[in-house]
Amino acid sequence: MRLLLIAAMLATYGCGSEVTPILDCTAADNLEPDCRFHNPEDLVRTPDGEWLIVSQFGAMDGSRPGDLAAYHPDSGRIERLFPSSAAADVRVWGTRGCAPPDAALFAPHGIDLERRDDGVLMLLVVNHGGRESVEFFAVAEDEDVPALSWRGCALGPADAYFNDVVARRDGGFFVTHMMPKSSPAFSQVKALFGGDTGFVYDWHADAGFEEVPGTAGAIPNGIEKSADERFLYVNDYLGSEVRKIDLATAAIVARASVSYPDNSSWADDGKLLVASHTDTLAELLACAELTTGACGFAFEIVALDADTLEGFARLTHRGAPMGAATIAVSFDGDLMLGSFAGDRITRWRVPR
Repeated sequence: MRLLLIAAMLATYGCGSEVTPILDCTAADNLEPDCRFHNPEDLVRTPDGEWLIVSQFGAMDGSRPGDLAAYHPDSGRIERLFPSSAAADVRVWGTRGCAPPDAALFAPHGIDLERRDDGVLMLLVVNHGGRESVEFFAVAEDEDVPALSWRGCALGPADAYFNDVVARRDGGFFVTHMMPKSSPAFSQVKALFGGDTGFVYDWHADAGFEEVPGTAGAIPNGIEKSADERFLYVNDYLGSEVRKIDLATAAIVARASVSYPDNSSWADDGKLLVASHTDTLAELLACAELTTGACGFAFEIVALDADTLEGFARLTHRGAPMGAATIAVSFDGDLMLGSFAGDRITRWRVPR
């Protein structure tokens, strides 16, 4: 996640970078980059295990558009999924009357894939383009390439500023609200001094958006749920903490200290994989200003126990061939890494 850090804070750290930009596309340290993307901030793997759906990030404030793509790592095939000229206005999920997003403005951020109770595979997408919303897509699984059909949306409450989303099987979702969209600079300063700026929203078709008790934090970022949908795992970005929250009691039942935790995903071995940022604000600024190549910002991929949140760093890296990882997704025993800044998705060939 790229924070909109104010210049006064960044200036205290200088403006140079040792590791950004990365202009070549050469594998190193078991990291194999594919340099045909644009800010692939979030990734989800399809149920067949063969494809990744990619959220190609534009800008958090909606000033630049992005898109959704499908990526087949084994063959290298990439297909644009949305916006598409074939998109239809079919409103069966989400808030009644919510119209399709403006294709020219569409700016995706966090995404999640879930099979609904009715058997349909559903993709949820945080969108900043032209509005603050969560978009609903049905995913066709009987095609050569995963196909998306827009099926509705839920417009965020006044001053909402979303980041990541996790779907429920009943068709609802949980979404992190980072801070008031009207006051990002003030909110970030507040968070740096230990103040809470946001929380998690729960959305139901009949009730709309409601704050989830016990989820307040300093720039809530990535979010996941337990398989039984009893617990939420919320990444408190500027609080440098991952929290496990019991939805029945609103109690925080486990905590993990993780440096600036971004997005999370479930690994094949049942661990919660968290992308952690470990570099300086100066390096973050260099990545935010990137116009070509990739960001070298230092990161870790941390594996946490689902019950206790005890864990360790599976991967620690800085510089070429890729930095600033925002998500790690299991894929055929390896990890696929996305980033908020740069032109690549990188496959980490996990040492066997």
